[in-house]
Amino acid sequence: MSIKLNTLTTKRFVIRQSLIGKNMIITFVTKKGKTVTYNHDEVYNRNKERFDSMKCFQKYKSYTNTNNIPTFCRDVEVEDDSPDIETVFTMESNGYV
Repeated sequence: MSIKLNTLTTKRFVIRQSLIGKNMIITFVTKKGKTVTYNHDEVYNRNKERFDSMKCFQKYKSYTNTNNIPTFCRDVEVEDDSPDIETVFTMESNGYV
């Protein structure tokens, strides 16, 4: 039995009560242009007490950060398997020159 993961692209880091338990993988781009991907449930579960005690989370049922992923959540960032730079094969790298 496999677990279905849903993806969501947003403009900022977000943890929402309405997304808890939905197996969401969220991607956003920071102000510095870095693409960040994280598992919503994993971030929430690891920091449940912290989020639940925040006044914004109690009042608005969500926590957002426009600039970056919060430092206390960075250890659960999903690793991207693709390389940052695409390898380009040239005549020189293949030994033809």
